[in-house]
Amino acid sequence: MALVAIAVLGRLWQPTWNGEPMWHATPLAGVALAAGYVFPNLLLAASVPVAALAISNLWLPAYGDLAIAAVVYAVIAWPVLLGAAGLLGRERPRWLAVVGGSLACSLVFFFSTNLAHWLFRADYPHTLAGLGSCFAAALPFYRWMPLGDAAWTVAVFALVSAAHAVVDSLQERRLRPQAVSVRSLD
Repeated sequence: MALVAIAVLGRLWQPTWNGEPMWHATPLAGVALAAGYVFPNLLLAASVPVAALAISNLWLPAYGDLAIAAVVYAVIAWPVLLGAAGLLGRERPRWLAVVGGSLACSLVFFFSTNLAHWLFRADYPHTLAGLGSCFAAALPFYRWMPLGDAAWTVAVFALVSAAHAVVDSLQERRLRPQAVSVRSLD
C-alpha cells in the first residue's frame, strides 16, 4: 500500500522547473521496479503500479482511446519483470542496475506510447515520416522523464532498502538470545 500511495501522490504532484512543468517525472517506473523486486508473486507485484495508475487516473485527463490506455497500463506494468528477474540484485539492490532499469523504463514508455498514439490516432499520417513527426512532437514531454524516473527510482529503492534494514534488525534482535541477569537472593 505504501508503494501505491507513493506512486499516486507522486503522479498527481508534477514538479516545475523555472515555471515549466516537468512532464512525466513520476515515481511509477521506480514503484513498478520495486514491486517486482519486493514481491515474489508477479501478479501481486504488477497490481501495484496498475492500481496506482488507475487511482491517479481518477483525477487526471483521460487517454482518449482505449487502445492507448491499454498500452499505457502494459508499459507501466512491464518493469515488474525487470525487478523480479534478479537483474537489480536479490539480497541488496545493485544501484547501477536500478538506475539502468529506470532509464530502460523511460525509453520503453516513450517509444511504446508514442507508437501507440501514431497507430491508433489520426493525428499523424501512417507513414514513416508521420511516425518521425509523432516522436519529434513528443520529445518535449520526454525531456524530464529519464531524470525523473532515475531520481524517483533511487528514492523508492532507498526507502525499500531502509525498510529491509529495519526488518532485518528487528528480526536479528528477536532471534538473538538476551543476556539473563541473575540476582542473588541475599
